[in-house]
Amino acid sequence: MFKRVDAHQHFWRYTPDEYSWINEKMQVLRRDFLPAHLAGEITTAGVDASIAVQARQTMEETQWLLKMADEHPYIAGVVGWAPLSSPDFPAQLENLGSHPKLCGLRHVLQDEPDDRYMLRDDFNRGIRLLKDRNLVYDVLIYARHLPITTQFVDLHPNQPFVLDHLAKPNIRAAELSPWREHLRELARRPHVSCKLSGLITEADWQRWTIGDLRPYVEVALEAFGPYRLLAGSDWPVCTVASGYQQWWQTLTTLLSHLSVAEQEAILGGNAIRVYGLKGPNA
Repeated sequence: MFKRVDAHQHFWRYTPDEYSWINEKMQVLRRDFLPAHLAGEITTAGVDASIAVQARQTMEETQWLLKMADEHPYIAGVVGWAPLSSPDFPAQLENLGSHPKLCGLRHVLQDEPDDRYMLRDDFNRGIRLLKDRNLVYDVLIYARHLPITTQFVDLHPNQPFVLDHLAKPNIRAAELSPWREHLRELARRPHVSCKLSGLITEADWQRWTIGDLRPYVEVALEAFGPYRLLAGSDWPVCTVASGYQQWWQTLTTLLSHLSVAEQEAILGGNAIRVYGLKGPNA
């Protein structure tokens, strides 16, 4: 039996101030989501390990995620946040970099008012420090940011990048272009991988079908191939549209036409390789 890794999930202790993005339509998310809550879900879904990804842009949260990873062996890695643009970032990276489960960093680029934020000199000075620490950079953007993201990753040809959520295409409106063409261009860069995650929350939450998702998964497979795609749930955000086990069943169905080796890669092997996961569950 191959290892299955959830390459994208979150934890939080809910407060309205810290999670103001959780609006009235997301009432189900207005509570705590902690490792004990996910443990039962992953067992039922046949998932062996997970990567916890930042949901708040604070060093405090990154340290908290690393502490929980120490306490819960199924959390094989953490993609945290640190102030990449700050003059203090090198020192803060020095403190974080020694933790064996820190496998990447992420900034919420999609919420920056300047779409070209990722091209800033100070931000890129921070990015240049990640490679020597064997840290991946997770790219969180909307589809409109894809052309700028291609410029951004071209500045760092030796830095591993992972695009989150296929850059959030407009699945609800069945819109493929220009997202498809821009994704293909980004995928021409071999140092960029991509997560099959967050798709159902870009679809109609109540009425989505596997058929709605299939064109987007097929574009991703064509663009990145099966050895640069990583499976993730985006739990607990996914629960606004789907149960955890239902998402994994859906993804397995969407990948069922691939060879066993290709499915194993997407459902776990690629995450282990790209993030350098270690430990009993990796």
